[in-house]
This record gives sequence, structure tokens and C-alpha cells, in this order.
Amino acid sequence: MADISANFLGIQSPNPFWLASAPPTDKKINVLRAFEAGWGGVVWKTLGSQVKNVSSRYSAVNYNGTKVMGFNNIELISDRPLELNLREIKECIKLFPDRAMIVSLMADNTREKWHELIAQVEDTGAHGLELNFGCPHGMTERGMGAVVGQDPEIARLVVEWVMEKATIPVITKLTPNVHSVVPTGKASVEAGSNGLSLINTIQSVTGIDLDTFVPNPYVAGKSVFGGYCGPAVKPIALKMLATISQDPVTAKVPVSGIGGISTWKDAVEFMLLGATTVQVCTAAMKHGFRIVEDMCEGLNNWMDEKGFRTINDFIGRSVPHLTQWEELDINYHIVANIDQTKCIHCGLCYIACEDGSHQAINLQYGRPYNTYTIKEEECVGCNLCKLICPVDDCITMVEQRKGPDYVNWKEFQQRGLPLNDH
Repeated sequence: MADISANFLGIQSPNPFWLASAPPTDKKINVLRAFEAGWGGVVWKTLGSQVKNVSSRYSAVNYNGTKVMGFNNIELISDRPLELNLREIKECIKLFPDRAMIVSLMADNTREKWHELIAQVEDTGAHGLELNFGCPHGMTERGMGAVVGQDPEIARLVVEWVMEKATIPVITKLTPNVHSVVPTGKASVEAGSNGLSLINTIQSVTGIDLDTFVPNPYVAGKSVFGGYCGPAVKPIALKMLATISQDPVTAKVPVSGIGGISTWKDAVEFMLLGATTVQVCTAAMKHGFRIVEDMCEGLNNWMDEKGFRTINDFIGRSVPHLTQWEELDINYHIVANIDQTKCIHCGLCYIACEDGSHQAINLQYGRPYNTYTIKEEECVGCNLCKLICPVDDCITMVEQRKGPDYVNWKEFQQRGLPLNDH
């Protein structure tokens, strides 16, 4: 049977599934219930200066009958007294010593405040620290959160302060509200950060009430940009994770992946792009803590099926498959094929190709239904019809190479080969 335990900077957990710093990890009762359900670790909700939250705090984007495809919040760091949080962290560690206990921190930006907060947290017996350089709302006005993560040199300075004091592993959490996460990631690693985590939430407006004209969430007739997360942000998180795994400096440290992880399959995708552990928030808020049971079982079964003994056997395995566009094989070509025995004659492929792509599908009118076939000479292999088709494997893509050799764009130009002649 596969071993799904994780070792992140020497921090052991029975599985790689951690709860992210968020409402599900802001108090003892939540964390104990999470551990009882089987979560491998938690990142305790961010501790720092006392704050006051507003009401309401959440909004969501629903799509095609699916609730909370995207989730938005304007909640701040923990609004509970620091002493209460510290006591409860210590109690949770005592009751579940085999689980990872990471504590998220956001101190006022002075060396003394960071040192003071670190010392207080380390006294609890916590296994690691996560520096919150990503909160996109509320804290930014105080010169904290994303303001730090958006400036590599400020991030470098704060990490240097932290590393002067910390005696347990330090993870720097990166903001996605930048052109690239790599500069801040590199600065943090060069300053001594032992690991990285990403992504934090993305600044957003999820929608506007068409009666009041006030964006969501509503707070006495006003709103602000919130932090967006949930399944909708997963592709962005994967891209940013991949850039960290590709950079020679940031690739040296382990990464905890965050952003839209709802299933074991999502988690595996993050791990294939370099994450050692994954952090979950929205899915737990929507479905409850017991989703971790399916995550563990699914990961275990998949690893057994693939012959992987430990998670280290596949972490980062997909990174080499990401390249630059100029390196792609221009001679590789595919065309669509419609399985007439599976076709339900809905015509969605035809409409999509005719109006949005390359007019490569024939329509033959008939009774009782129309028939659709591919014009192979016109098909560019874009995949649109396959993506639109509501029947699994009705439309497949068949390889029809343009030439036997690998030729990329650079070589294509050097050889003076002809461009498309429409």
C-alpha cells in the first residue's frame, strides 16, 4: 500500500492535506474537529495586531448550477485575543502531536514586533511559521499583507528579520496580485526562507446587486475589493506554482500549494507541479472537514495504481513538460473525429466551430436528425468541438503529423519554411 505521509522541512504529517490559514483554522474547536476527521495539518489563522471585522464578509460566484465556483472574502486576520490563540495552539499540539501545526503570522512591520510575535508562537511548540505576505484587503492599508509581498525588497527585509529570530521552519506565503510571483519568491528564499506557499487570494469583485447597485459583499451600502479563491482560481494557482518550480532559486525549497483544491485529483496536479503539501480552504468551508477522507483514499488508490510508493516519487514530475511556446513542435497536428455511434446530434460542435473557430464541420440535414462530420482539410486541431461536446469520447482528436521531424518555431524561421497561406 502507498505511503501518503509528508515531510515538509522536517515537519511530519500523516498525509499532505493541510487546512489553509482561514476561518476553519481560527480556533481550537475547529482544529480538533479537523484533526479528528483526518487532516494531516493546519495553518492556524493569521496572528498579529488586534483587528475588528465587518459584516457581511463573504460573496460567491455561481456558475451553471454550481454553487460557490468562486469564493470572495473581506475578512481580516484573527480577531481573537493573541493570548487565547496561543493557548489553544498549545493545547491542540498536545492532543495531536503527530499533526503539522503551522502558524500564520503578520506582525507590524518592525524588527522588534516580528521578533516578539515569533518568540510567543514558538513557545507554543508550533512546528513552523507561515509569513502572510498576501492578504489583499484590510491589512494593506496598514502597510502589511500584499503590500509586503508585492515588493521583493520589502519582503526580503522582513524575511531577514524573521530569520534572525526563528528557530523553527519558516514558510513565506506569496501574493498572486503581481505580474509574477518569482521575484518575491526569490527574494524570500535568498533572505533565508526555508519554504514557500502559494497562492494567497486574488483581488476581486464577484458581482453587483442590480437593485442596490452595491458590489458584494454588502456592508451598509458599501463594499471593497475582496480576496478570491475556490475552484475558479485553480488554473492561476497552478501556473504560478509552475513558475516557482521552474526557477533555479525558488525550486531549491519545498512548496505548499494553495488555490482551488477540492479533490484528491486537484491535489495530485499541484504535487505534479512541485508542491510537497497542499492547503485547502473553500472546499472545507463548503463541504465540511470529512472531505479529507475521500482525498486520502483517492490519493492512496491512485498511487497504488501508478506504482508510486511515496509522494516523493511523483512530486514535480510534470514540471519538465512545461516549455516555451517557441519550443513546441509545429509538425505535430491533430484533427477531430466524431464517433457517429455516440453522437446525440445536438449540433453544439457545429455551432461552436462555425461561429467561434474554423468552420471545419459539415452539417448534413436529415430526418429524424442532422449528421455532423469533420472537414479534415479545414480542421486545425484546436480541441473546441471536443471541449463543447456533452458526450464523453464522442469526439476524439487523432494525430496527423505534418512531417516526421520535430520542428519548432525558431527552426521553422531559420529554414525559411512557408507561413500559412490563407
